[in-house]
Amino acid sequence: MQTKTKGLKIWCYSLAWGASLVLGPATGAIAEEDLRDRLMGPFTDDSFRLNGSLENATFFRDDRGLSKFRNTLQLEAEKKLGDAGIFSNVSWNAVLRGTYDGVYDLNKDEFGRDAGGAIRLENRVAGPDATVAHGNGLNLPFSFDTSNHPNEGMIVLGENLHDVDGGVSFGVPVRPCDVDSRGCIDGYLDKTTNELRFQEVNDRADYIRELYLDFDYNFDNGNVLSTRLGKQQVIWGRTDLFRVLDVINPVDYSRNNIYAELEDVRIPMWILKSDYRMGPTEVFEGLVFDDLNFSVVWNFDKFRPHDIGQCGQPNVILDAGCFFRGMNTLWEEGGTVSNFANGVVATDFGPGQIGIREADMPSWSLSNTQLGFKLEGLYRDFGFSLNALTYRSHLPSLRGGIPAQNPFTGEVRPWPGLIAFDIHFPRVNLLGGSVDYYSQGIDTVFRVEYAHTEGEEFANTLEDRLFSESNVSRAVVGADKNIFIPLLNERRAFLFSGQLFGQHIHEHEREERELGTAGIPDWETNWIATLLIKGWWMNDRLSPQILAAHDGKAEATAIAPGIEWLVSDSFKVTAVANFKVGEGAREFDDCRTCNPFDPFTAAFPGQEPARSAGLEGYEPLGRFRSGPIGMAQEEDEIQLTVRYSF
Repeated sequence: MQTKTKGLKIWCYSLAWGASLVLGPATGAIAEEDLRDRLMGPFTDDSFRLNGSLENATFFRDDRGLSKFRNTLQLEAEKKLGDAGIFSNVSWNAVLRGTYDGVYDLNKDEFGRDAGGAIRLENRVAGPDATVAHGNGLNLPFSFDTSNHPNEGMIVLGENLHDVDGGVSFGVPVRPCDVDSRGCIDGYLDKTTNELRFQEVNDRADYIRELYLDFDYNFDNGNVLSTRLGKQQVIWGRTDLFRVLDVINPVDYSRNNIYAELEDVRIPMWILKSDYRMGPTEVFEGLVFDDLNFSVVWNFDKFRPHDIGQCGQPNVILDAGCFFRGMNTLWEEGGTVSNFANGVVATDFGPGQIGIREADMPSWSLSNTQLGFKLEGLYRDFGFSLNALTYRSHLPSLRGGIPAQNPFTGEVRPWPGLIAFDIHFPRVNLLGGSVDYYSQGIDTVFRVEYAHTEGEEFANTLEDRLFSESNVSRAVVGADKNIFIPLLNERRAFLFSGQLFGQHIHEHEREERELGTAGIPDWETNWIATLLIKGWWMNDRLSPQILAAHDGKAEATAIAPGIEWLVSDSFKVTAVANFKVGEGAREFDDCRTCNPFDPFTAAFPGQEPARSAGLEGYEPLGRFRSGPIGMAQEEDEIQLTVRYSF
């Protein structure tokens, strides 16, 4: 239990230190009773606010049945303390959230302790539809023992997302890590049954959604230094759904893929945020800003990546968590890989030959913390920001070049072109800015965000270590407008909100090879468009909407019509249908023909060592061409959420 409350202990020490700064030397000693009264006060005091909500979210997925039965209790408290010594507007805020997701008990054949089973893998050397059982592939001199890695509790990588295609696939364990530890990467994707059921109860104290202290310092010139210290979300951007500047907090994609409100899925971190508020300011003669602020953000918490979903959970964005778990299983236990030898023969590999060895999770140090600066202001009808941030990527990078065993000779060393990796989270530097503008003439709000990063890493089958670094530019252009449609509602306008999100990889590499295309699977340039249309009836108590997102290069679309009914001031019901149409999984070079163990793995006579011939399959790299919408084509859902607020 000691590790479970470690984050809470850190907060208690931080809060005590912060309180001593706010209430201590500036005003002299304060009695213990006085301090307690300042921090809590009587519940009947108007300066104290306490409310909360109870919510049930029940989702059903086509072909797989119940995919979510999440019950959430959330409590929110705020205490205004007033002035304290040299500080004003002192207050503390807390948000606690606890969740129980019953899908792991009610549908355990799909998502719980009984999920998965025995598998068969393609072996096209024996015919287009031929398969072999796990453990019955081509037996190499150094292979694996099925008694240590039995054919049970698994699925074939990608089987829920696409048909077999003659490419690379392998078995992936899908049961919680306390039931089946195969493929559970220590410190990264290793959730037990209870950590899946009760998601916030973990060693990072995620049940504390917010816990921070606010206080202001007023300068003689009228400027104000506003500080927030504690566990919090920092909103850095002006757009939603796809993040460009809003990258301070990692995101929990296992909660509802990319479709949840960011406020619900940002992972709060221990952060110090200070804003120097200058108000109306003349920067140069004649150039007067209506408002100007400078802020510093220091995320001093231990590094935390995105939660991409562990294989066996209903939401595993890009199916990447399944790829990682299957690859770690191959490294730790060995396994059968379909259509590998000569591109058509199912092959049995031994431990330590291919796969993912470990995740290099950055330990806490000053160099691993995140630091950001933002200048934000208002000039006439234009709001703007200039942003700079140094941080660790929340997305994983697979770096090859680790020592591995040659399954033919037993030699251990790094092998160029071998699909054997460690997971890393590279340091990234970001520069960017945003602008929003309200046009009175057409009653429309326009917003633009842009960010340029250096240090991001991408899979690349042209490189010996199968990854490369690139600068990346991202931008979002959005607009919001209220439009009356008298035929539908004569008294209330509809909200139309559109966004266009773009990404460009500057050092993009791709080449045509003998058997297909090799290089970086991600698109060099891609755009994703979103549209929200929302209306109101019954004095704004009934609100239907439709949300759509289209991935241009992946040619995949998500459409989510929904309706929200505010039954009373306390009770709300929301129903949503989430459908996907268009292309699903895409093919790309899967490195069967990268020839790491020349001449044993040569695809044809005379092939160069460690040079991919470009043979393509859905797995594993095609997921990056499909994107999160394309890789979820088989995850249509009906979603019902009821919430009672108090």
